[in-house]
Amino acid sequence: MKFRASDRQQQRHQLREWYEQCRQETLAVFEQVDEETFCAQAHPDFSPVGWHFGHIAYTESLWLRERNAGLAPLFPEHRRLFMADGLPKCDRVKLPGKAVIRHYLNTVRQEVLQILETIDLDRHERLWRWMLQHESQHCETIAFLLQLSVISYQLSVVSCQGAGTNNQLPTTNYQLPTTNYQNQMIKIPAGYFEQGSNTIDALDNERPAHQVYLDTYWIDRYPVTCAEYRLFMQAKGYHNPVWWSENGWQWLQQEKIDRPLYWIEDLQYDNHPVCGVSWYEAEAYAKFADKRLPTEAEWEKAASWDALNHRHRTYPWGEVELDLERCNHNYAIAQTTPVNAYPNGRSAYGCEDMLGNVWEWTASIFDGYEGFTSYPYTGYSQVYFDGQHQVLKGGSWATRPWALRTSFRNWYHPQVRQILAGFRCVKN
Repeated sequence: MKFRASDRQQQRHQLREWYEQCRQETLAVFEQVDEETFCAQAHPDFSPVGWHFGHIAYTESLWLRERNAGLAPLFPEHRRLFMADGLPKCDRVKLPGKAVIRHYLNTVRQEVLQILETIDLDRHERLWRWMLQHESQHCETIAFLLQLSVISYQLSVVSCQGAGTNNQLPTTNYQLPTTNYQNQMIKIPAGYFEQGSNTIDALDNERPAHQVYLDTYWIDRYPVTCAEYRLFMQAKGYHNPVWWSENGWQWLQQEKIDRPLYWIEDLQYDNHPVCGVSWYEAEAYAKFADKRLPTEAEWEKAASWDALNHRHRTYPWGEVELDLERCNHNYAIAQTTPVNAYPNGRSAYGCEDMLGNVWEWTASIFDGYEGFTSYPYTGYSQVYFDGQHQVLKGGSWATRPWALRTSFRNWYHPQVRQILAGFRCVKN
């Protein structure tokens, strides 16, 4: 469809507003990070916080200035440092400093907003929306890296003091929930639904939308809570191989852990979703509970399908834009919230907390849908179709609105527990 001139101008105005809002939120986080944390590598599998800010500027310049508008590179001295496949992560600690990177971000953005005034949106709007999501995704990575930095500092203080970790579970005997467990699950009837999305916002791995048939299954109304997960911990689930897959048990013996990474032993968090679990931990709990992890299709149908009107919903509640009355997102609270805190966000089937709060692991391996076409480059999604990454759905408390929708797909290796991830279970 071709835009009329007035429509195009309105769309430019909307994009500019989104870009300014997104960057304002990025810089708010930027200003809170001290120089030491900015350059430090919180975990060997991830780049330093400061690198992600520089990478945002580099990628925006590469795609919106150079490839979209045909301009020469800005700050070529930063190119190898901030490109995704430039330096090993351990060498990315040699950053030029906050003031230099702030200047990099600002200079690129000023030129990009000028380009927006004349660019052909009929041809290039998808790329501009993709870039908003790119910045959003890296800011979420920054969020959990800052969480890891806090944990590393706390552990170093404990080590220096020679104190114990104070991580023993309370002696209180927790009972199973009084409500019948089966009644806490929602029946999803057999039938077809539409998976994926063809909208202009949809990333390459969400396309094309397609019909999927699923048999009847039951899915948890809410993500697994800390109270529920504590039962697994108290039953010595981390010490019993019967609940773990062979790969999961091998991973556990190497890691020597007995709780989720972001676990807080405080009963006021009982109704919050468990957060900071690997796929292996989620899989083990599901087996312990006599359930399993949902496939991504099962998760997406429960979140998105309006069977009465036979249509896919962008958000569980419909097409009404995201707000803080429907889900915990966009750093608004900067931590998890109780799983039943957002009844206005429930899906057509009655599932709650399916967007925001915590990402949710699924049983599915990340791969392209039939008819997949890479965009804007092969390495964005296709390089990860390697059979080694699990799909996550739903978003977290740190996810920006541009990356929150029922069709959105995230992916990580099954051993990763640093991300803001939990899960819910299903049963046939």
